[in-house]
Amino acid sequence: MSRANISYHLTQLEKSVGMQLMRRTTRRVELTEVGQRLYHHGCVIRNEVLAAKESVAMFGKGLYGSVRLSLPTGFGHIVMSGWLIEFKRLYPDIALDLLFDNRVDDLLREEVDVAIRVMSDPPQQMVAIELAQVRCVTCASVEYACGHAMPSRLEELGGVPLITSAVAGRNLRVSAYLGEERRELTLHP
Repeated sequence: MSRANISYHLTQLEKSVGMQLMRRTTRRVELTEVGQRLYHHGCVIRNEVLAAKESVAMFGKGLYGSVRLSLPTGFGHIVMSGWLIEFKRLYPDIALDLLFDNRVDDLLREEVDVAIRVMSDPPQQMVAIELAQVRCVTCASVEYACGHAMPSRLEELGGVPLITSAVAGRNLRVSAYLGEERRELTLHP
C-alpha cells in the first residue's frame, strides 16, 4: 500500500473507534495506549483466524475421534490385541474405548459403534458382516473321556453334555464336513 492509502485507512479506523490510535509527529509515529490494546486484540483475532483455517484445512486429511468397540472376552484378548495395537500405531488420533463383553442384547444402549461377535447366526435386528470363519474344536476332559464313549459322528454330539461360550438362551448351530458334504446340528449347551 502507498503511504497515503495507509494514512487514509488508519484515519477511517480511528473514526470508527472514536479515539486516536497513533500519535504522529514529523519525526515518529507511535501507538497510543488505546492503539496498543486494539493492536493486541487484533493479533489475537488474527491468530485465532489462522488456527481456524488450519483446523479446517486439516479436517478430512486424517482420521481422529473416538470409537467404542465391543469384543468377546477371550477372542478380544487373544486374537484382537495385536490388531488393536497395530491400529493404534497407524491411527494415533483415534481413541479406542474397548468393552470386553459377550452379550448381544442391546448394543445401542451401550453406545457401541462396532461389535465383534463369534456366532453362527446374528440377531435379525443387527447389521452383520462376516469378518472370518471360526473353527471350533470339540474337546473332552480326560476324566470324561475315560468314563464315556466318545462321539464318532456329528449327530452324537446332541447326547453329550456341553459347555460352550454360546450366547445365553440361544441354541448353538454347528456344522461339519464329511468330504464335500456339509452337515449341520443344533445343540443345547
